[in-house]
Parts: sequence; C-alpha cells; structure tokens
Amino acid sequence: MLITMKEMLDVAQKNKFAVPAFNAGTGQLLTAMMESAEEKQAPVIMAIHPDELSFLRDSFISSVIYEANHSKVPMVLHLDHGATYEQCIHAIQLGFTSVMIDGSHLPFEENIALTKKVVDVAHSVGVSVEGELGTIGTTGDSIEGGTTEIIYTKPEDAKVFVEKTGVDSLAIAIGTAHGIYPKGFVPKLKLDLLTEIRNTVDIPLVLHGGSSNADDEIAESVKRGICKINISSDIKYSFMKGVEKYLNEKGFEREPNVIYPSCIRMCRDTIEEKMTLFNDIDKVKCFKL
Repeated sequence: MLITMKEMLDVAQKNKFAVPAFNAGTGQLLTAMMESAEEKQAPVIMAIHPDELSFLRDSFISSVIYEANHSKVPMVLHLDHGATYEQCIHAIQLGFTSVMIDGSHLPFEENIALTKKVVDVAHSVGVSVEGELGTIGTTGDSIEGGTTEIIYTKPEDAKVFVEKTGVDSLAIAIGTAHGIYPKGFVPKLKLDLLTEIRNTVDIPLVLHGGSSNADDEIAESVKRGICKINISSDIKYSFMKGVEKYLNEKGFEREPNVIYPSCIRMCRDTIEEKMTLFNDIDKVKCFKL
C-alpha cells in the first residue's frame, strides 16, 4: 500500500518506532525488501537516490509502484538526497510519494528558500517533503555524499527551519556518516543533542548514515524520537558479499536467477536485523488499512 511519508512517520512517531529507508540499487534489493516487509509485517520506505534512479531508469519506478500497490504493507516511495528543485519535480512526476531536498550545504537562508520552494509544489499535489539541517559526515565510499566534517544541527536553527519551510520531516546531524566506517573508527551519536532537538520541534526526525553505528545507540535514538533511519551501505554490502560467496564456492554462473536467490537471502538477513533494531517488526497493525 503506497502512502506518503507524512502518513508513515506520523504513525511511527505516535507508536515509538522508526521506519527503515532502504536504498535500492537493483531490483533484487527491492525483492529482498518486499519479501522481508511482508513476512515481518514491517512498514518500509523505498529510498532511491538520483544516481540510483539514473542507473535504474525511470521505468523501474513502475515496478516499485506495482509492488507497493499489491501489498498490504504500508510503503513510501522516497527520493533520497534530491540535490535540486528539478530532481524533486521529476520524482513527483514519476509517482514518488515523498521527496528529500538536501540544501544542507547551502547557507542557512538559502537552504530555507530552496526547501520551501519544493514544499510549496510538493504539498500542492499531496507529496511529503524531507529537509536536512546540518551536514552528515562521509566515509568517501557512498553515493549519498556528505562532508569530511560533521556540522551538528542546532536546536534553535531547527525550530526556525521547520517554521519557515513547512517540511514534514527533518534529517538532523548528530554524529553519523554515510558509507561503511573505516576499520578502527568508532562513531558516536550525540544523543543529548537529539533530545534537545526533539524537545524543540514536533515533526518526525530522520537519521541518515545509519549503517555501522552501534546498535545500542541506534536503539536509544529511536526511543528518543528518531522516526526514520536510512540504510544503504549495509544492505548493499550484504548482497554483494552474497555474490562473492556464491562465485567463490560455485564458480562462474551465467544465470542471474541461479546466483541471486542466496544473495537476496543474505540481504534479507541484514534488512530484518535493522527492522528488529528499529522496533519496526509487526507494526503494520498500527495503520488503518
């Protein structure tokens, strides 16, 4: 069942769970996500970055919409890290029910202006909008981008940003980074900062760069008000390790339908670990279907 991000996260916020936003780089990742969502009765967000969309082609979106509309599990089709107004409009035209406009690298007032421009158009056609304030770090191996230095979200700025833009959800910077962290690097979330922001704004809060963080910190962030967590690197890594494992053990194989089932299963194991960690399992019952 295809719904908007606002509909999804309003329920998540009320019932104290976070919905995982899984980035799909291939159709096999869509299959893995849908199978796990159905089996675990766990709401999901299908996130597609503009670079992924360019690779998958616009026609792929019809497959996502078909899967969503033939499932009783609530699902959002979300543009991840839209960098421009034009990218967001294109996604809306394709049928996305949510778009993110990432103006976090712009000066504060320019970020507000760009975000509000997208909000005005998206809301006119019933599409939700996610904004970002502060910058997420990067490990250098992720399509989502980021910066080498994290600029933490200021609670007072978050209040102004939400009031002036009218966004439906806000991605905040509290110490995560996109990509898989380098060996020996231990990320640390500023959970007290999260609480400050949660007490300052009332819209759902989003955590980007959720792969590889300590489970106890992620679980605590959900308890403190995070309603959506982006997962890209972890599921892609699991899937590709599945490909590697198959080829190392079985040798060359020409048929994708022979190689991929075991890779999808490995990807699903990671997906279901995240669903459990985010308290997302069996939350379909919270929605009025």
